[in-house]
Amino acid sequence: MIKITDLHKAFGSNVVLNGVDLHIKKASSMVIIGGSGTGKSVLLKCILGLIAPDSGTIIVNGVDTKSGDREAFLDQFGMLFQGGALFDSLPVWQNVAFRLLQGKHRLSKADAHDIAIEKLRRVGLKSNIAELFPAELSGGMQKRVGLARAIAAEPQIIFFDEPTTGLDPIMSGVINELVREIVEEMGATAMTITHDMSSVRAIADNVAMIHNGVVQWTGPIGKMDDSGDPYLDQFINARAEGPIEAVR
Repeated sequence: MIKITDLHKAFGSNVVLNGVDLHIKKASSMVIIGGSGTGKSVLLKCILGLIAPDSGTIIVNGVDTKSGDREAFLDQFGMLFQGGALFDSLPVWQNVAFRLLQGKHRLSKADAHDIAIEKLRRVGLKSNIAELFPAELSGGMQKRVGLARAIAAEPQIIFFDEPTTGLDPIMSGVINELVREIVEEMGATAMTITHDMSSVRAIADNVAMIHNGVVQWTGPIGKMDDSGDPYLDQFINARAEGPIEAVR
């Protein structure tokens, strides 16, 4: 579904991506790990076309991201943002249905409302919160509203940016289970960026570690613990000593 070849991106003298090669299979869940500042978010933004890479190619669903209809391209994606990114001035149901009320989707408010209620129920939220505003919800509820919005238009590809950031361990587990269930039910292709190793183990079919601007290791989740790669081993076991230098 996503094929990235020899991708490079630098900001001045700061080289962030230095030849990334990565394939993400259709209807699979890929989790991207790596230290802060290693280029995970930049990679995601390059795929979406929010940042232009310096060189390399990105093919999504058989189409080069540099060509074709931009709106049709973005219609393939859903996104769960790290900070929730809900619109404070809109009630919950309009947050969930935001995309359905825009552009070529342009459903009636009644139809969009019905879909929003359905998606809220899918993520474990009752319909009575639909008229509340984001500020009236807990962090875990806001995250679930964000997940409902991400799946509202039935996207083929869903990006999850640190889906459990700021949540307690129990709610993190709830979100991880929801993400996994929804991806499997929809048959969607998922790409997740996370530092949370419990999320990695709960969500991933495959894992890719980015270090020094390249994919240091990639493979099935079942091979992660016995990869033999010293960088990956240090990262997943949170060791201070190893080839990755800790910034002090």
